[in-house]
Amino acid sequence: MKDQLKNKVESLKLKAESFSILYVEDEEDLREKMALFLSKIFNHVETAPDGVEGFEKYLLKPYDIVITDILMPKANGLELIDNIRKINTKQEIIVISAYTDSEYLTQCIQLDVTGYIIKPLDFNLVLTVLESSVEKLSAFRENEMYKTKLETMVEKRTAEVTQLQEERLSNYDHAIHSLVKMIEARDTYTGGHSEHVASYSRDIAKTMGCVNEECDLIYQAGILHDIGKIVTPDAILLKPGKLSEQEYALIKNHATAGYEILSEVPMYHKLSDIVYAHHEHYDGSGYPRFLKGDEIPLPARIMAVADAFDAMTTSRIYKKKKSVSEAIDELKKLSGIWYDPSVVENAVTILESADVTSYGAQEPDSHIDDERFAYFYKDPLTHLYNHDYFDALLQKNKDEEKNLCLNILYIRNFTSYNREYGWSEGDIFLKQFSDYLRSEFSDYQIFRIFGDDFVLLSKAHREIDVVQINNTPLLKKYHLYCGHRHLHTENTDINSYKDLQESS
Repeated sequence: MKDQLKNKVESLKLKAESFSILYVEDEEDLREKMALFLSKIFNHVETAPDGVEGFEKYLLKPYDIVITDILMPKANGLELIDNIRKINTKQEIIVISAYTDSEYLTQCIQLDVTGYIIKPLDFNLVLTVLESSVEKLSAFRENEMYKTKLETMVEKRTAEVTQLQEERLSNYDHAIHSLVKMIEARDTYTGGHSEHVASYSRDIAKTMGCVNEECDLIYQAGILHDIGKIVTPDAILLKPGKLSEQEYALIKNHATAGYEILSEVPMYHKLSDIVYAHHEHYDGSGYPRFLKGDEIPLPARIMAVADAFDAMTTSRIYKKKKSVSEAIDELKKLSGIWYDPSVVENAVTILESADVTSYGAQEPDSHIDDERFAYFYKDPLTHLYNHDYFDALLQKNKDEEKNLCLNILYIRNFTSYNREYGWSEGDIFLKQFSDYLRSEFSDYQIFRIFGDDFVLLSKAHREIDVVQINNTPLLKKYHLYCGHRHLHTENTDINSYKDLQESS
């Protein structure tokens, strides 16, 4: 790997050593590390710690390539780029930043930067973007040299410049797609959703007789259809449970936000109109503009069906996923109301053979997912799961006709303990007891459902040893003990955590 990187550096140095480069970065260690790396390629490398000093150096001696961070003291990277653009609209500029906010990315695209590299640095990616800039600079230099020569030479250089412009468009495309991946990475539930919608939409469009260019367009729009969710707060986008009316109103803004992001880039103008309308309904009851019938672009009408089908066939905490046939029945039921009847008719032939068995569920299956759930479904004191998640799992397993084994622990004498030692000490005890349960019963899902009641849940039928629990020093020290009930949802009518209290 090191040899490969070294070879790429040496190869680029042959083309780039005569170019000058300015690197603007406020983080000293990174600035020195990057300067050392760049000096292996370019003979003329200078650095600056902020946008003010960087611009002063640029005024004294323009550089072939400028690399800059975004957030810096005195003047940030966007201000530096704007000042440079007023002097030289052709300046090669590369952004290296830890920030992935759509606002920064959009502004960088508007300022015509060559590349946007996300920290931490991948030097292979840095080399790739630098090579693109060097090739472009070399091509433009050579183009100037050949202006007075034969027409064939001019045509050849023009073709090279055109190819470089296409590479820039490709860079934009990669940047936008990286943003989509970042959105989906925020929530494992949505991972793959954009690809599903894009594929379904393209296949439906083919069935409806759309030409290849139209099918490619709707596929690209499908990939980007949820890009507006970059402006959706994490508390709403990542919420595993059902959204409230107010939360749903906020997330609906993603259609408009997506349009505004994409419409700023000329190559995405056609896509932006599709993204803008993909939540409109055939009868005019959709959003954001209440379009109806043929007022909605055909690609958006197709995408509405594909998007709904994928949502219905994916599990969420608060609802089980529908089967393919159930989802198709729902589409038919809403045909002529929410969806274009001709689209639904053609979609059925595509969607009835869809394989949705591998679509992910929303329950946490990694440490990162578990921490995400902590925001919504964990008790802040004990960090165990709370009663909301308990109720959600009960409902999910009931819908799927699956059974659960419940071991309920009721801490006895805890009211007396709180009177004697105080509520603060009581909280400390509950935290210690929860840590004990988590350590001893790591293969269970553990819930704190009331102040001093806990549930140990498993899919396998097994009973815990409450005598062993009551003999722990933590309980014996304070003259506390646990009452215990062992239940199985197959034999009891438990529908929520409240049923445990009422039947205790």
